Amino acid sequence: MKRGIIALALGTFALGMTEYVMMSILSDLARDFNVSISEAGHLISSYAIGVCVGAPLVAIFLRNMPLKRILMLLMVFYVIGNLIFAAASTFAVGIVGRFISGLPHGAFFGAGSIVASKLMPDKQTTAVAVMTLGMTLANLVGIPVASFIANTFNWRWIFYFDSLCGLITFVAIWWLVKGVGPLPHTGLKAEFSFLKKAAPWLLILTTVLCQGGAFAMYSYVTPIMSQAGLALKYIPILMIIIGAGMCVGNYYSGVISDHITPPKTVLWVTLIMTVSLLLAGFDTFSYWAAGATATVIAMMLFALSSPMQLLLIKHSPGGELMGGAMVQVAFNLGNALGAFFGGLPISAGCRPSSASLVGFAMAALSIAVMWLFIRCYAQRPKQL
Repeated sequence: MKRGIIALALGTFALGMTEYVMMSILSDLARDFNVSISEAGHLISSYAIGVCVGAPLVAIFLRNMPLKRILMLLMVFYVIGNLIFAAASTFAVGIVGRFISGLPHGAFFGAGSIVASKLMPDKQTTAVAVMTLGMTLANLVGIPVASFIANTFNWRWIFYFDSLCGLITFVAIWWLVKGVGPLPHTGLKAEFSFLKKAAPWLLILTTVLCQGGAFAMYSYVTPIMSQAGLALKYIPILMIIIGAGMCVGNYYSGVISDHITPPKTVLWVTLIMTVSLLLAGFDTFSYWAAGATATVIAMMLFALSSPMQLLLIKHSPGGELMGGAMVQVAFNLGNALGAFFGGLPISAGCRPSSASLVGFAMAALSIAVMWLFIRCYAQRPKQL
């Protein structure tokens, strides 16, 4: 395996830490910034907005820059944003810091996926999966480490630690990523022209629906597992198991995708996700069954990542940077929609497991969209 891909995985680990740790320290942030929990949630939203804004900005202003230099520059913004947030004395400054630290997220995945596929041209999806493995490890290892830092010192040291991870990634990319130049020069119009075609929109919609289906359940996994009879003290153990499932699903979907093609892999992922979400709506008679189903859903959640990342790059000729970044934009949109729609039946007084049935409906739609894509556009894509 090319060492440069390890450098990319360090970057996704850092990005994952910054994105996911917020859920576990939201109460601390609300207290220190003297705001309500719901207002503290804007710190999560500001990061997500940064993700969505950063992708087109990179496509507009950095598209002709060598990919290695783009990745290094993105890490500079990441470090600056985390340092601002770590030192923030007011809530407004914290919002700005979170927005800046979110700017590199989608663009790093977009540029990183292109670099990874060039470093391992014979196993492109596996290469992207290894890069994305850093994100899943952030769930499995990074979040417990961050919780330890917050409990031992305070939450600000988490983001100083994240800044250090960003600096290490910067050096690793400079040292280990070799032989990757810029993409072919295209005009600004060409960078976005792929969005005029139906194929990328079908891929984006599949991502939003499948990711949204998973997050309709995953956002409420604690009350769902409590409904199934699992004591709250065992939830952290379940989350570790779920995190391990994310790592397994992410890596092996890349390996499988290199054998049966990315479109077929995505179709199987959406099928398994849909069936699992349907079962999750009814298997709360046993916390063993509910936990197993939640783990499978988490596996499929990240199994979607690498084949979809590669598919969007393949179907965005001339706009590969933007195409690769659009996956992360779609993931964030799916997260938000899934959590919102999944919460509606719970707010109406239904049992927590009803959120899984909302997710089932969203995931079922993703099957139809992906089937349409395969029928109209799928073929073994050319090498990058």
